[in-house]
Amino acid sequence: MANRKPDEPPKGAPAWQSTFADLMNLLLCFFVLLFSMSTIDAQKFEQIAASFSQTFSIFSSGSTALGEGTLVGSGVSQLNNLDEYMSDTGYMSEESPDADSYSQSAAGQNTDGEETGSLQQAEDEVESAKLKEAEELGEKIEEALFEGGILDDVQISVTADYVQLTINGSLLFDSGSAELKAESTPVMTQVALILERYAGYTITIEGHTDNVPIHSSRFANNNELSSARAISVFDFLTENTALDPAKIIHAGRGEYVPIADNSTPEGRSLNRRVEIKIYHRLSDQ
Repeated sequence: MANRKPDEPPKGAPAWQSTFADLMNLLLCFFVLLFSMSTIDAQKFEQIAASFSQTFSIFSSGSTALGEGTLVGSGVSQLNNLDEYMSDTGYMSEESPDADSYSQSAAGQNTDGEETGSLQQAEDEVESAKLKEAEELGEKIEEALFEGGILDDVQISVTADYVQLTINGSLLFDSGSAELKAESTPVMTQVALILERYAGYTITIEGHTDNVPIHSSRFANNNELSSARAISVFDFLTENTALDPAKIIHAGRGEYVPIADNSTPEGRSLNRRVEIKIYHRLSDQ
């Protein structure tokens, strides 16, 4: 009986292999697409590259790849110096367990110190700019007070945030009263004209008293009296100027912010006052 000739395998790749190849191609295209859509943080990459370059010189050519002549440049026999080299580059060795932590701590302290110094310098520059702005504003207002003939009746002072006008209470009010006296009208009119020039600025009006207790049919204490006096000045300004009431703040401070000794008549007279503060555009108000 003749031997049967074995069946020849079908030509071409098996069906499963074609399917597998198609799947691999699809996966390859998928990952290429993902890579093309990704972005690299150039700043972080440069920081990492610089760190490796400074530590190992891996981007230098020739024998400096791991130190000039220390390892690769001098052959494999120099691998005996690996521990010493790693210690020199800042890595911890058994003989100096605190070397790395010390270098990190020192670097952190230097960084914090530089940041603190830069922040302080920036704050000083801002404060200097604010003070310069306030001084320029103060000079203009002082000149206006002189031209208006009320420089002797209104005291002017300057801080980094505002220019302050202080008017003695005896010039504006009778004792225990919150009604503006008729004699105060010329001074208040000139002050109103000056403030009107700075209609876009924030203005505060503060009433102050001495520490002598008051109890009348209208005012129960100095807080109420000082608040009423601040409101009287506020009403005068809003009625006689084009100032925006929304930009004017009034408050009664009572006896709690004295500028002189309340134990003397002179000191109590100085403490009875109205302060008008004009905040310039660079202020924090």
